[in-house]
Order: sequence, then C-alpha cells, then structure tokens
Amino acid sequence: MNKPVITQAMIDAYDEYTHLTLDRRRFMERLTALAGTAAAAAAIAPLLAANSAKAEMVAATDERIKGEDITYPGADGEMKGYLVKPANASGKLPAVIVIHENRGLNPHIKDVARRVALDGFVALAPDFLSPDGGTPEDEDKAREMISALDAGETNANAVATVAFLKGHAESTGNVGAIGFCWGGGMVNRLAVNSPDLKAGVAYYGSQPKAEDVPKIKAAMLLHYAGLDERINAGIDAYRKALTENGKDATIYVYDGVNHAFNNDTSAARYDKAAAELAWGRTVEFLKTKLA
Repeated sequence: MNKPVITQAMIDAYDEYTHLTLDRRRFMERLTALAGTAAAAAAIAPLLAANSAKAEMVAATDERIKGEDITYPGADGEMKGYLVKPANASGKLPAVIVIHENRGLNPHIKDVARRVALDGFVALAPDFLSPDGGTPEDEDKAREMISALDAGETNANAVATVAFLKGHAESTGNVGAIGFCWGGGMVNRLAVNSPDLKAGVAYYGSQPKAEDVPKIKAAMLLHYAGLDERINAGIDAYRKALTENGKDATIYVYDGVNHAFNNDTSAARYDKAAAELAWGRTVEFLKTKLA
C-alpha cells in the first residue's frame, strides 16, 4: 500500500482541531473531503496525530539517568511531576522545567525530560492537570481539561515549580524552563510571573501581552515554525516589546516547517533537521544562561 499523501491543508485542519474550533467529527469530515475518501482519511489521521508508542528516544531504564514520579508543593495543593537527573552527577546541577503540550504529561514529554537530563540538568516535567487528578490517557479528554484550566491557578503552579527547583537539594538554584505548544505559551507566561526564572525556551508558544513584557527577567530563546500562521501572528508585537524593553531575547523562525516540528512522535509534522538545530541551540542557551 502506498504511503498516504499529506497536504498542508490537512495539517492546518489538524491544527484547528487540536487548538481551535473543530471537533473530532467535523475534523474527520474535512479530512475526508481533502483526502477524497473516508478510508484515506482514516489512514491519514494517525499520521497527523502524535503516536505515544514512538515516544522514546531515551529509555526510562537508561542507566545514564535516574527518573522518578514525584509530588511537590504547588501554589495551593499538590503537584505531580516526573523528575530526572544524570545518574553520575557529582554535585549540584542547574534545573530545567519541561512543560508539556496541550495533551498533558505524556510519554513523549517524559522522554524530552530524559533528554534534558542527559545534557546535564536536573529536569522536572510537571503535570499541570494535577489539580484535576492528573493527565488522562485519552488525549482528547486531556485537551478538554487543559482548555478548562484556571489561568491564574496554572500560572501560580508554574511559579511554585520554579520555587521548588530553586530550593531543591540537587539544584544550583538556577532554574530555566522549556515548553512546547501550550507549554511554550506557559514558558512565556512563567517568564512574566516569576522573577526567579533565569532562562526560558518557548517552542511555537503563544506570546504574552506586550504590556507584560517589562516584567520579564529571564533570558528568552523563542523557536517558531515558518508555516505556523496562527502562532506567528504574534511574533512582531512580541519582538517589538522585547526590544523596546531591552530584554535578552533571541528569535528563530524555521522556514518550511509546521507547528510541533520538534515532536518526533508526529510523523506528518516532525522535521528532523529543524528539530535537531533548535535542540542544539536550546541546550547551548540553557548551559550558558544557567551556568
């Protein structure tokens, strides 16, 4: 069987489904119209979605790292998270918060946390659905729960996560954050709300209000996908506010790639070259800013 042809219109429809107004039924109707048949749409849909079964570049059992599920104090209640560190660490290390997409804390984000740990950091991937019992296995349900989160409570839990890592026994006290999609937007908001954040890396994340930019103390590294019109509409205003307020910020736009280009579990949207370039820049940035 020939591999299905995936068009930009199909990717755009999936983005609208996962982030904006389409429900599952209307998404499949649109995909069927684009693909020509219901059978073709059914074959294409899994390629557009993330496949958690492929979400392991660093095995949880890798002897180079030590990972564990933990709980820690949130702003007003207990937060769940996945904490990972290098197995052979001698002394304290800078800490990095790894913030999930709108699917919650899933196997892919845990794998990203392990990658961060391998690069020499104490990494913590929080579950921002903790107040509602934690991330469910059903991704559609997780997206619904994410969209229903109280913004103030969520921001406060992010700030509490910085405080937890700043005081962690194995941390140097220098804390950064990296986030993807919904998590990229959270990194931007965390930078606004936490003066203790030293460095933030936002992958295709929504931007904060221009009037909030003066509050940012962290150095910022912002990765955007060239084809991501929805998120990219806010770049110019954010760049202007960052520049006018003298912030330490670097912006990269990766031409010809889609939103979620870093997510290697999504066959249609992952771009290996862009992902590897952005990751190299991310690690260098965090090592420099959290030293």
